[in-house]
Amino acid sequence: MTSASTPVIGPSRCNCAALRKASRRMSQFYDSVLAPCGLKSTQYAMLTEIARQGAAPPTIRELAEVLVMDQSTIGQNLRPLEREGLVALVQDEADRRSRRITLTKVGRSRFAAAEPLWRVAQERFEGGFGRRAAADLRAVLGTIARDPSLADAGEGSLR
Repeated sequence: MTSASTPVIGPSRCNCAALRKASRRMSQFYDSVLAPCGLKSTQYAMLTEIARQGAAPPTIRELAEVLVMDQSTIGQNLRPLEREGLVALVQDEADRRSRRITLTKVGRSRFAAAEPLWRVAQERFEGGFGRRAAADLRAVLGTIARDPSLADAGEGSLR
């Protein structure tokens, strides 16, 4: 039985709709846990990837590819991080047409403050969903994210 304030989310035969619903719910969950450090889950994901690159900061194109986003969306999402002084866009010394995204000192500090909160979210989710099920879910989602046939699946491109 559900209360009047709890919406019923029924099953969907549409894979995209089901994934988007789950994605929104997970974003809400992680956003609430990350709130004390002032980051949203999307921002944390971007900072994580920038930090992971270490001494070879990514270009906007490289960050877009690894996060499976388009470059204009990356640019829009970087603007608030840049305004807050968390990231800097610096000209690539090898290719002056490109800019590389680096974490600033403030960005590294905020990222360090966010990591324990992210771990809390991970533990809570895996505690309720199950560690093995969570690992299986990440594997399936990773397979989907890496599938190039889904990138441009216009009419006639699926077999």
